[in-house]
Amino acid sequence: MDLSSSNSEILDQQLDKLFFDLSSHPHRNLIQRALKVLLRIAESDTERLDWKILTASLEDLEQGFQKFYPYRHTRKIAIFGSARTSPQQAEYKMAVDFARGMTQSGFMVLTGAGGGIMRAGNEGAGRANSFGLNIRLPFEQGANPSIHGDDKLIDFKYFFTRKLFFLKESDAIALFPGGFGTQDEAFETLTLCQTGKYGPVPLVLIDRPGGDYWHSWHNYICNQLKNKGLISPDDSSLYTITDRLDIAYQAIKNFYRVYHSSRYVGKLFIIRLKQELSERAVEQLNQEFADILSQGQICQGSALAEEQKDLETINLPRLTFYFNQKNFGRLYQLIAKINLLGDASEATKHPEFK
Repeated sequence: MDLSSSNSEILDQQLDKLFFDLSSHPHRNLIQRALKVLLRIAESDTERLDWKILTASLEDLEQGFQKFYPYRHTRKIAIFGSARTSPQQAEYKMAVDFARGMTQSGFMVLTGAGGGIMRAGNEGAGRANSFGLNIRLPFEQGANPSIHGDDKLIDFKYFFTRKLFFLKESDAIALFPGGFGTQDEAFETLTLCQTGKYGPVPLVLIDRPGGDYWHSWHNYICNQLKNKGLISPDDSSLYTITDRLDIAYQAIKNFYRVYHSSRYVGKLFIIRLKQELSERAVEQLNQEFADILSQGQICQGSALAEEQKDLETINLPRLTFYFNQKNFGRLYQLIAKINLLGDASEATKHPEFK
């Protein structure tokens, strides 16, 4: 049932007052958009179940925003894998060591807060460097002992809001062998990387020494997807498969060796760098990656006028170009090349605050 005209007018007046009170808020326009959406829904015939979904989703988002805000400048890695992996298995011990090594490099670790690989990730990272993104289920799962009771344990009602924060907050992804859930996380992450909705970030698929889990998975990708033209031949550049932790560490560290982050300003793609490249290096990039440009060339410069509010990155050099937004595997290859062309003697300690 629609709200009465008088109730609608009261809501309009309350919104007008709120907008006035927020007149100096830097995100006033976005707040106004969000409130107008709620108002439009309130004025339509919306069922109780829809309101319950909307409200619970907003509550999930609210607690996620609050929990992660104090750590927004610290790089983080999400670790995925089976909840059924026992502490006696090699994969469990590798996940413990991997998480410990990543925290020693300055990362914080995100897991699903459950058992198996999730528990190993929190155990290796330690409580101070761990987040647990738990999902409320009727039959499982309670939080593992390494994150139980910690303020950085977040209980989500919905999988989609939980997944949103896994990717929104992560600067790298590590996947250990797992079941349907791990495969879902692997393919969703790859889908978002391939379509430019997430990243660019390093994605490492880690197996026990001599294991064939991810190599068998990769063979399926090649035989059933790449060879049949269902994905790009360059899409395998989106991930690294290894059974050695030193290679996994290096894949992540190398990704941020010179590359810092990226964004769009209109249709212009901006890559922030931790050091300036030589003119010869930029020329080489233009020669090797002209195929991913929709127009013009790759240019090096400083922050654009639209980026002046990004105080944390305003002093970083930039590469700017018109990316065709199709060949994301090639974009990952471009980032790898940038990291190779940088001056190793000037490379800053990894990771820096982002």
